[in-house]
This record gives sequence, structure tokens and C-alpha cells, in this order.
Amino acid sequence: MATLTHPTDLNPHDAVAHILDTYRTIAVVGLSPKPHRDSFEVAQYLQSQGWRIIPINPNAASILGEKAYPSLHEAAVHERIGLVNVFRNSADVPPVVDDAIAVGATAIWLQLGIVHEASAALARQAGLRVVQDKCILVEHRRHFQGR
Repeated sequence: MATLTHPTDLNPHDAVAHILDTYRTIAVVGLSPKPHRDSFEVAQYLQSQGWRIIPINPNAASILGEKAYPSLHEAAVHERIGLVNVFRNSADVPPVVDDAIAVGATAIWLQLGIVHEASAALARQAGLRVVQDKCILVEHRRHFQGR
């Protein structure tokens, strides 16, 4: 059996499983305070599963009962950021990945429909686990189904 020596050695399925089994706090970039938005629904679901949500939204004071921060940098002053979940357009991903690396995050999850190969490669090169184009709610349900 091969020994994994680096987070980027994980295949995408293993990265999903590792993230879901390891993290319980998640910074959600682009979390909307509007209940009908996907970001709100996903964050609310994770919160109901025992996860702590750190909202990143410059236009909100709090979301889901948690203090919202205008940026990952501001959140990192007050919180330990490990996993960053992104609800932004693919074109907006590069500065989010740069910030995630700068604040010492160890994983980044780009939601369904969000792909940015160059940023994903940069994140992997920096040692982060990366998931792209997958919904963390769907993957969480699939991963823990029957447990």
C-alpha cells in the first residue's frame, strides 16, 4: 500500500472523503443571508450537521447566527481557517485561493459549477487539498449515508 506523502497525492474522491472526515469548521466565501440562495441552504445544512460556519460576506453583519467577516484575512484575525468553501463565480476564484493560502487554510472546496484549474494547481502546490465542481451538501449526504 502506497503511503501518501503530500495532500496533493490524494485523488479527488479521497480529497472529498478526507475533508468531510476531518473538518468541522468552514469559512464560506460568498455566503448569502438570503434563505433562498444555495449558499445559505448549504451552510444551514452543514450547521445542522454540527459544523461551525464562518460567513465571509462584506455586506452582512451576521448570517445563520454567526458573525460575518468582510474577507478571509479579517476572519483569520479572529478565527482559525482550515477549510474554505467558495460560492463565487469561477472568474472570482484566484484572489480567494490567494487569500486562503495567505491565511494558512489547508483545504479549499469550489462548489458545483465552479472550476478554476490554474488556482486549483496553485492551491495544491501550496499544500492545500482541493475539490472543484462539487456540492459539499450532496457529497456530505453521500459520504455519511448509512453510517
